[in-house]
This record gives sequence, C-alpha cells and structure tokens, in this order.
Amino acid sequence: MADADLEKQNTISSQHNNGSPNLSHQETASSTHDYGRYGPLAHVNTASTRLPAFGGELQPGLYKPPTDRKVANPGPLGLCGFALTTFLLGLIQMQVKDILLPNIVVAPALAYGGLVQLCAGMWEMAIGNTFGATVLSSYGGFWISIAIIFIPGGFEIMPALEEAGGGTTTMFYDSFSLFLWGWFIFTTIITFLTLRSTLAFFSLFFFVDIAVLLLALAYMIRDPAGMPHAQLQKSGGFFALLGAFLAWYNAFAGLADNTNSFFVVPVLHFPWSEKGRQGRKAE
Repeated sequence: MADADLEKQNTISSQHNNGSPNLSHQETASSTHDYGRYGPLAHVNTASTRLPAFGGELQPGLYKPPTDRKVANPGPLGLCGFALTTFLLGLIQMQVKDILLPNIVVAPALAYGGLVQLCAGMWEMAIGNTFGATVLSSYGGFWISIAIIFIPGGFEIMPALEEAGGGTTTMFYDSFSLFLWGWFIFTTIITFLTLRSTLAFFSLFFFVDIAVLLLALAYMIRDPAGMPHAQLQKSGGFFALLGAFLAWYNAFAGLADNTNSFFVVPVLHFPWSEKGRQGRKAE
C-alpha cells in the first residue's frame, strides 16, 4: 500500500507543464493549501506561492502569480507582435527575394509590433510584472520609432538627413547606427537579467542583442559605395530571424497547456537558476 501511494506521488510530481503540473481547474482549486501533494512550485494561486522563471509569462526569476488577475496573460501577445515584425525585418535585411526597401515593415511596426506590443506592456504593468512591462513597452516604442523613421512621405527624417549630408546617405546611416547602438545597450541590459531564467528566454534576447549589434555595425561600417556593409547586414538579419522564432517559441510556451494542446514545449531552466538548483537538491 505504501509503495502504491509513493508511485502515485511520483506520477503526479512528474506531470509538469513548463516546470508545473498539469492540473485541472478543480485540482488547482482544491490544492490551494495542499503543498504536500503538488510541491511548493506548482501553479497554485496562493499568496505564498513563487513560480520559477518562465518566458511565456515574461518572468526572468521567481515570481508570485497574481491572485486577482482581471486580465489574461499579456506576455504571449507582446511576444507575437515582436516576433512577426522582427521576422519581416530580418528577411529584408537578408535581402530575401531581392527586397531592399523596408516599406512593408512600416505597417506591422506601427500596429502589431508597435501599438499592440505597447498595450501588452501596459497590461504587464497592470498585473505587476515590471520586467514584462519594461521589455514590451520599450520594444513597442522601438517598432513605432522604426515606422516613424521609414514611413514614406511621413516625418521626412531620411530626406532631411540626406539633405543635411550634402545629398548623400552618410548622415542618415550614421544617425541610424547611433539609434541602433542605443537599443543594443538596452537589449544587453535585458539579456543580463535573463541569465538566471531559462535557455529559451535567455536565447531570445541574446540573439536579438547580436542582431542589433551587427546591424549597428553594418550601418556604421559601410562599403566603398557608401552602402551598409552587406555581410554584417545579412548576418544581423539572420540573428533577427532566430530571435523572431524564439519569441514565437516562448509565446507558444505561454499559451499551450493540457486544455488546448497535445504537447508543451520545454523551456530548459539553467542549472544555476532557482528551478535548476531545486532539481539538483531533489536528486
């Protein structure tokens, strides 16, 4: 009898969804105070519960789930907005299908990657997620800024800089490079803050950081014709694609559970993260 109970306990503890058991609504409600059954890191909404880092919630460390959340998890929405716009920009930087002008990015940069992601950041702020609010709101502003710069016939930023540069693109490319350097610094800060989270979450910001760095260099180190450095530009586009797919990956991790998907994706906690150390102690 004792062996059967132990086997049942092990079976329950092994059913994890991104580090948490796949609980039904009734099980979650009934297990509010049953830590002996599910363990202290189960997705149980109590004031004392602290969950491990999870990119699907845009949480880079241990966090307390909101017990009175009046809005859904805005993380996947913001991640998807970022992913699609970054995906398009990456393809254009790689000059896929010989597309050289970034005009097609303007619309999603304004609407999906811009406004929608900015709103998702505000909703993250409403549920008390400082990291998620900072990241999504900032990158929402980034994409709106990109749209403002490249919108045809809009704010005349590019023509004004070209005129000031004597009819060449030198001043515009230098200015755009400085713009990207600023975002490289910001993304580096955010990347450091994910070092104790998961491989999926960290890799997202790491690849985006490399993409921004390469593009900043491409617009600063130009070829003899005065155009952005082709190899650096295409390399930056490639890393942007990797970042886009990882943003979608983390979004899927935040959306998928045992009620809507036949499988969940691993997020791979770092060995030095709180979740990783807890796993080693359990062994």
